[in-house]
Amino acid sequence: MAKDDAQPDPERAIELLWGASEPDRPGLSLGRIVTAAIEVADAEGLAALSMRKVAERFGTTTMSLYRYVPGKAELVELMRDAVYGEGPVEPSDGLGWREGLERWSRRAWERYRRHPWLVHSAGTRRLPGPNIMAGYDHALEVASRSGLAPAQVIAVVNLVGGFVESVARQAGEVAELQRSTGVSHERWWSERETLFERLDGYPALEKLWKAGGMDAPLDAFEFGLRRTLDGVETLIASQGSEVMRDESEVGACVLCGKPLDGGGRGRPRDYCSRACQQRAYRQRRSRS
Repeated sequence: MAKDDAQPDPERAIELLWGASEPDRPGLSLGRIVTAAIEVADAEGLAALSMRKVAERFGTTTMSLYRYVPGKAELVELMRDAVYGEGPVEPSDGLGWREGLERWSRRAWERYRRHPWLVHSAGTRRLPGPNIMAGYDHALEVASRSGLAPAQVIAVVNLVGGFVESVARQAGEVAELQRSTGVSHERWWSERETLFERLDGYPALEKLWKAGGMDAPLDAFEFGLRRTLDGVETLIASQGSEVMRDESEVGACVLCGKPLDGGGRGRPRDYCSRACQQRAYRQRRSRS
């Protein structure tokens, strides 16, 4: 399924996302329109969503919706933020960076499973609402517990979030094909004998296949999440080693024993100050 590329009016979308919430009253309202649109997208996909289909759920005309939202593009922005606000952000007090990011990732994974259309609404110019920002801020705070530099913290959150989105996109495409064709993923591939007959010229693939490597595929989310977090852990450990190495390389003044500041350039320093260097010189002269 192709991503919905319609771009909203940025200022109008920001006003809708961050404006004061309206009171909950009977009849048509922005909140009810967003809820109905989510139901349509959950059932039929983002490409099938239209203002007309949302209006039909209320037994009203499309024009009546435009009093609340300018069009589908702005509506999608509101839908995205609404599903991010489903349930409060779970507190992660007392958890380390890895446990906290794992919990955040699993919550995102479940969100994509409930709303497969969400991956098709992503983009570099999608506007975040307060719920999306609250989740992102939470992930940044958790990742900051790693002790990494600020730019690395942001990169780590984007890396982990990007992994979850990628796996969700693949799973969503499989589910959509199964739904639209009525043929399971496994059955479709099992019927590709004409392709399999042409694969005997690929020794590595044949060896792994005969060894049972494809009999029970690993869970893509579980395997990938662990390996992604392992990579972050390796980064943290390597930076810790660099700090320890730098600290060990900072010696002490050979005369008075004070620690050296390590700020000099060129050859390693032996003295903490010019005064200690001169005293050492005088002592060597007196002994000679």
